[in-house]
Parts: sequence; structure tokens; C-alpha cells
Amino acid sequence: MTSLWTTLAPLAIGSAVVPIQVVVTLLLLRGTGGPSVAAAWVAGMTSVRLTQGVVFGLVLTGSSTGQGADDAPGPVVSGILLVLAVLLYALALRQLTADDDPDAPPPRWMAMTDGMGPGRAFAMGAGVLAIGPKFWVFTLAAVGAISDADLGQAAGITTFLLFVVLAASLNLVLLGAALVAPARSARLMDRASDWLVAHNGQITVALGLVVGTWFLVKALTGLGIL
Repeated sequence: MTSLWTTLAPLAIGSAVVPIQVVVTLLLLRGTGGPSVAAAWVAGMTSVRLTQGVVFGLVLTGSSTGQGADDAPGPVVSGILLVLAVLLYALALRQLTADDDPDAPPPRWMAMTDGMGPGRAFAMGAGVLAIGPKFWVFTLAAVGAISDADLGQAAGITTFLLFVVLAASLNLVLLGAALVAPARSARLMDRASDWLVAHNGQITVALGLVVGTWFLVKALTGLGIL
């Protein structure tokens, strides 16, 4: 289980700290719809992760070959982690040479957040997860790692649900703060939103280099190269 979480924890952290989804959550919380619209946005993202878990879980359960040597990831998960490492490096390199995040919604989506209703927020949340390559690979790697660990059906489902909660944890914290202390949290959210927008590039580069290197080492170990 410890070996499993050395893979799942970085995947959950990487999923949670992607700047664009946190910025949209903050914008929706500051908009006219407030927490109800922001909750619909988070629910849309979560629904896609759960669907991916069901679909990929059925596929990878049958193809899992178990853990590699010394509790390293099996070959399926190692291959996924290798792809994810390359993707994160590519995103970091692109961010160093350009200002655009390839997974970011179009700018007009950002302008529409203030007047957005729950239905459209849910659809936008689902859409961002559905079109973002790194979100797909994060979830696929998590499902593969759980499948490789051979925890049994009940424990495997519970572990994946915990991963989904952790992947949404930063958004859930922001929602909770807005509900419990709306007046006090408003100013903090304004500052957080401005900071994330200003430092989006640095966060993307740091995520790509640090988490990408971790997954690269895990993948090469699982493949018997290291």
C-alpha cells in the first residue's frame, strides 16, 4: 500500500494544483452564482474522473500484470507514467517558450464565468477534464496503479474514490471556505486568484519538472532500466 501511494499521491497533487481549474473555481465563487455554481463546476470535473475510473478500471483490470520487482509499478503503469513524464516535460518546455496553457479553456470561457449558471458550469467542468490530455493521463495512471496493486474490488474502489477526492481537494477547500466564512474568505480568494494568474507559468514549469522527474524515475524503475 505504501508503494501504491508513492505513485497515487503525486498524481493526486498534480491533478489538484493545475492552476486553470483553481482559477475558474475562484472566479465562479466571486461571481453572482457563488458557491452553487462553483460546486457544479467541481461536480462536472469529478463526474468525468469517476467515468474514467469505471471505463479504464474495467480495461486495466483484465490487462494488469502485477507489480514489478521490489514493488515497482508493473509494465502497464510504468508505460503510462513514462508517457505522463514526457507530457509534463513537454508542457513545461512549452510554458518556457510561450504563454499559453494548451489545456486552458478559451479566454471567452473565462469572461463568461460571472453570469454562468450551474448547468453551464457543470458542462464546462466536464469539458475541461475531457479535453485536457494531462487530466486523462493522471487518472489513467491512478487506475492502473490501483489495478496493479491488486487490492480487491472493495478496497480498489475505495482507494480510487479517495484519489478523486484528493484530486478535487483544493477546490473543495475553497468551496468550504466560501460556505463557512464568505465575507472573510472573499478578500483572500481575490488575492489567491490574482496570484495564480500571475504565476501560472511558474507553477506549470515546476509541476512539469518536479512531478515529471518523479514519474520518469518510477517508470524506468518499473521497466527495469534503473
